Amino acid sequence: MGEESVSAPYPRALPAYVPSWRAAQKRGKMYSTVISGGLRGIYSYLVQVEVDISQGLPGFEMVGYLGSEVKEAKERVRVALKNAGFVMPAGKITVNISPADIPKEGTAYDLPVAAAVLCSMGVVPEESLDELLMIGELGLNGELRPVRGVLPIVREAKAAGFKRCIVPEENGNEGAVVEGIDVYGLGSLQEVAEFLRHHREPPCEPAYVDIREAFERPEEGQPDFSEIQGQEEVRRAAEIAAAGFHHLLMIGPPGSGKTMIAKRIPSILPPMSMEESLEVSTIYSVAGLLKEKQSLVCRRPFLSPHHTITEHALAGGGKIPRPGVLSLSHRGVLFLDELTEFRKATLEILRQPMEDKEVQIARSSGTFTYPASCLIVGAMNPCPCGYYPDRNHCSCSPWEIDRYLHRISGPILDRMDIVAEAKKVDIARLSDGRDGESSAGILQRVMKARRMQEKRFEGTVLSFNADMGPAQVRKYCPLGAEEQQMMQQLFASMNLSARAYHKIIKVARTIADLEGSGRIRRSHLAEAACYRRTDSKYWGRHG
Repeated sequence: MGEESVSAPYPRALPAYVPSWRAAQKRGKMYSTVISGGLRGIYSYLVQVEVDISQGLPGFEMVGYLGSEVKEAKERVRVALKNAGFVMPAGKITVNISPADIPKEGTAYDLPVAAAVLCSMGVVPEESLDELLMIGELGLNGELRPVRGVLPIVREAKAAGFKRCIVPEENGNEGAVVEGIDVYGLGSLQEVAEFLRHHREPPCEPAYVDIREAFERPEEGQPDFSEIQGQEEVRRAAEIAAAGFHHLLMIGPPGSGKTMIAKRIPSILPPMSMEESLEVSTIYSVAGLLKEKQSLVCRRPFLSPHHTITEHALAGGGKIPRPGVLSLSHRGVLFLDELTEFRKATLEILRQPMEDKEVQIARSSGTFTYPASCLIVGAMNPCPCGYYPDRNHCSCSPWEIDRYLHRISGPILDRMDIVAEAKKVDIARLSDGRDGESSAGILQRVMKARRMQEKRFEGTVLSFNADMGPAQVRKYCPLGAEEQQMMQQLFASMNLSARAYHKIIKVARTIADLEGSGRIRRSHLAEAACYRRTDSKYWGRHG
């Protein structure tokens, strides 16, 4: 009964593994190292997990500037090893995760700690850990569970020259998008031990992802501009915004189609490049938002947070800040519906990201920078009831209207490149049965304008017309004598700020690109200026 009564999930492993640590002790091989990775914001770094087993009172100590989740790893590893059929040695186990001056957070260190313990016990050969990186969380039954941040850690391992990587099975596709390194998705600690024992001829194939197929897979159910009747002015504004990546604010009564237009803007944005996809996927991987078996984010994000969102949720927060909605919208669209209902403190957070295309968060543990190059689209009503200036329907007092509109501060309004008015749609236009222009037709013009911008900004850090600063505006947007005179008149008559002055020129540059024009003409400046005159109608900010 003695031998037969032993109960374990993997009883076949017991005879081979029980005496191994004693053999290692006789050989003096009681120290081992495993390479793993950690996260600092959205950036990754490599760490060395060192394990030493020595004689003395039984104990399990972990050091190395560890967070609470990492400290708890010793209990998960101890129980997981037991339930996986491995007998822990009756000695003192010391684990160090270096470098010790960087705080360690998360549960991804469970697997490398367990693997280093197995190597120190002599269960797996030391040479099997060469050029190998491991990350993964352990369940108490020995199974490997998914962790966040696999993609940036595998990319860092590839850059450091590692050849192989072991991750949880659910993260296999995520890591497999990195070329030049074999990523193995395994399901349990038992499978990891078998893999290491047969490292010269791995018992399984590395994970594989067909990246081209993922990009070419058609997206079903995407809204199309053909479903919108009327609103030609706002459709035109959305086209210009998509072509030059200009921030857009739509103002109009309820039911005028502002939300419909905003939801269709992703359909006229060019497809993401592989580099952009890796940027966005890295952010989603760090935030733990990649879906199961998802390898890449291949479609431009579209996020529409509720107006009750907090400042930390928008910009990112936490002791070690995670990406907020601004960063999750990177390379995509951030739609702020009912803009005037957002808390003023929340909206003011947008000031820096709208200009710098990034979010900086300062904490006692350091300063974290997250990318936030997103197209911000806002929609709002012109008054509390929504129908101003139609006095046949609007009953709001001038004081109520002014107070409502000034929930949007001047600096935020100044950073909106385009302000378009969505008027009430005529019933005749709704009932004529004709479809509007499709997204595919608009996308062709947008792609043409984007190609001109790519050629214009080749060899620079700029990507879109909206990215230009004052120096770049002078270089890439030269004006003729008539155009300069026109801008001088507009600057005086509209009481423009320097920022608004440059934004008109940048929007005019995009309008010229849509027409295939190499230079900015008066008609382009006039149309761009019209998107600033809405300010004077509602806010009275300009002459």
